[in-house]
Amino acid sequence: MTPADTAATHPLHATHPLALAPVGAPPLTVDGFVAQFLHNLNYDGGVTLSASSTNDRYLALACTVRDYLMARWLEDQRAQLQHQAKSVCYLSAEYLLGRQLDNDLIASGLAEIATEALATCGIDIAELRGHEIEPGLGNGGLGRLAACFVDSLATLGVPSTGYGIRYEYGIFRQTFEDGQQVEQPDAWLALGSPWEFPHPEQAQTISFGGATSTSDDAGVTRTRWTPAWTVHAVPYNYMVPGFQNGRVNTLRLWSAVATDAFDLRIFNAGDYEQAVRAQTFAENISKVLYPEDSTPQGKELRLQQQYFFVAASIADFLDRLPADFDLARLPDRVIFQLNDTHPVIAVPELMRVLVDERGMDWDAAWAIAQQCFAYTCHTLLPEALEVWPVELLGRLLPRHLEIVYRINEEFLAAVRARYGDDEMRIRDMSIIAEFPERSVRMAYLAAVAGSRVNGVAELHSQLLRERVLPAFAEFFPQKFTNVTNGVTPRRFLRLANPGLSALLTEALGDGWVTDLDRLRGLEPFAEDPSFRAAFAEVKAANKRRLNDVLQARDGMAVGDGHLVDVMVKRLHEYKRQLLKVLHVVSSYESVVSGRIPVSALQPRTVLFGAKAAPGYTMAKRIIHLINAVGSVVNTDPRLDGRLQVLFPPNYNVTLAESVIPAADLSEQISLAGKEASGTGNMKFALNGALTIGTDDGANVEIRELVGDDNFFLFGMAEPEVDRLDRAGYRPSEVYQADAELRRAIDLIASGALSGGDRSVFEPIVSNLLYEDRFMVLADFSAYVAAQARVDAAYADQDAWTRSAILNVARCGFFSSDRSIRDYIDRIWHTPPTL
Repeated sequence: MTPADTAATHPLHATHPLALAPVGAPPLTVDGFVAQFLHNLNYDGGVTLSASSTNDRYLALACTVRDYLMARWLEDQRAQLQHQAKSVCYLSAEYLLGRQLDNDLIASGLAEIATEALATCGIDIAELRGHEIEPGLGNGGLGRLAACFVDSLATLGVPSTGYGIRYEYGIFRQTFEDGQQVEQPDAWLALGSPWEFPHPEQAQTISFGGATSTSDDAGVTRTRWTPAWTVHAVPYNYMVPGFQNGRVNTLRLWSAVATDAFDLRIFNAGDYEQAVRAQTFAENISKVLYPEDSTPQGKELRLQQQYFFVAASIADFLDRLPADFDLARLPDRVIFQLNDTHPVIAVPELMRVLVDERGMDWDAAWAIAQQCFAYTCHTLLPEALEVWPVELLGRLLPRHLEIVYRINEEFLAAVRARYGDDEMRIRDMSIIAEFPERSVRMAYLAAVAGSRVNGVAELHSQLLRERVLPAFAEFFPQKFTNVTNGVTPRRFLRLANPGLSALLTEALGDGWVTDLDRLRGLEPFAEDPSFRAAFAEVKAANKRRLNDVLQARDGMAVGDGHLVDVMVKRLHEYKRQLLKVLHVVSSYESVVSGRIPVSALQPRTVLFGAKAAPGYTMAKRIIHLINAVGSVVNTDPRLDGRLQVLFPPNYNVTLAESVIPAADLSEQISLAGKEASGTGNMKFALNGALTIGTDDGANVEIRELVGDDNFFLFGMAEPEVDRLDRAGYRPSEVYQADAELRRAIDLIASGALSGGDRSVFEPIVSNLLYEDRFMVLADFSAYVAAQARVDAAYADQDAWTRSAILNVARCGFFSSDRSIRDYIDRIWHTPPTL
């Protein structure tokens, strides 16, 4: 054993009484960090340095960083309880956090100390960073937005708790077999999670099923719910540090365990499966993010998940109030932010608790509930606004269905009082839908109960009022507002793009990390040739870094000197990955048919990243097509390597941190009027990629800020889409009229991209020709023309770099810090307490 092997033999242990101090954080010195690291390795990990594995060292490092944050975290919790300040409870089914180690290192200001400390122990910190497995607790933009928001809440010093589910497997791990998506379990907890703190003693009991009964209590009718079964919700706390401000908030995720997990009598009788049946049944609730819901069992499990976490969260918050707290003041203490429709079942749950458990009068409870909730809508697609069959809700949560019925009855009475007996209006505004089956419309419930309803981009909020919930916007005009989404500059600039971050700090000082408006000061540098050269070198270095990552991860390589053209997002037809594929196929066909020489192609690497929901058949076919196109294009010598398609599997936050800084072109090509906001578009622009996009979601605001000269706009605007839809869109007629489009689709239909088998992609071709719900063909010609403008612009590298700098300089608005300030001003009214 070497002298560095144990904290006990480290000289600091004897000479520095604070090195392993039981109270407060270790000293902010290299020696102090070494001592704490070795202590954690020896006494928590149970190994010496010389015998430790990479995983042992990673866990010890993570615990050491945790230790530095711990004292401040505990103090923040104590102070929030003592001061009883109004708190934000952010209810979200997803938190796509990314790796925690690097984020916590920069938030705590420990990055340099930790690097030097580990080096004195002969350890390369980069190896430990790469060892971390990110938790797959989100599916896409919704979960990543939630993670950005909790980061900004802590950085701004706003009292808050994020609530969600600790999915054992989270979103699936994506692999490809013969180009087709295969879902594998994402065992992110397999090697341990050093960032979480379980508190089984604080478990909440969550009820399901059963029946209700009413009784008369001193002239007051009371309802009692007798559930059929229960589970325990066990909280796991995660620290959410603000950026170098000493503030640490909490993310609390719930894990489901059985109340009666094991029946020894049945086990001893030899029925081993039945003995643990209750445990298996309960643990399914927090097993997987978004279980496949094409079956009745899957739908029921999703509703169980949603109720499970919101019921636990509401109970948890109320339990933390003083025993003598006057519940009439609850709106002064909390705002429950409903992140999309997934947590909306919280509305009848709070009513149940206030009325049935706390004995409050219905009207008083409803007045409180209407001030305690706010709802963010994240979609414009009607099918994405959740509805729950009355039969399912009544069977699983009978008391909640009764409460929803009463809320609806009283709401419709108010509608009748204003508009009279307009039955069509009543039917359209009822929380209870009658067709195609009797069901509860959760977005309607949120609009009735929420103190505010917001969209997430200016266009989205306008369409939310005019197209999605127009009757509610007319009835509650004061409720509807907009808060445009944002992204945290800590992870998506400071952490993901260290080269650009250093350049920004050199030009602007270091305050931009928490004040992204300062990026405006970069504009004059766009005219400085030396700065443009430095900026271009950062981009080139980021491409080399991405190439190294892809080589090691997937055996892929970015073409040398290529324009890096990126489309990474959830695979959905409205996002129109098919439009991008058609452009690639068209470019390929143009060369192999001899219509254009290969030298006319702008060297380009098209990089996709996307997962399709397991039950979304068309999305999975599109993934198969992308991979098939890539396998043909990448190996055809006639292209001379000037065009390639890369689709690394299992796109996640970790890969995004390499992809986004390297991108030249950001593909944001959804059909206008279908994307709520997007946040990937913001990340790319802030990292110096130019956008090709429609006027959709936050693209509108990006284009207005960066200027038309620095944005490649194409396609129909939302009113044009609406007019074409009303006129009767016929995609086959567009196909017949456009020779270039016809050649691309015919190539796919011919089987040339599928080994001669015409049947493989026939469903995609038929869908495009006879349905094309998201008007891919209608926008194809405009998209190809815009890509020609991209090629021409990229040929002038100096001018392109100037535009890229202006994108960075003019996109400071898209900080999640600004978004949170807007929520504070317009919705929450929760001032910071720093």
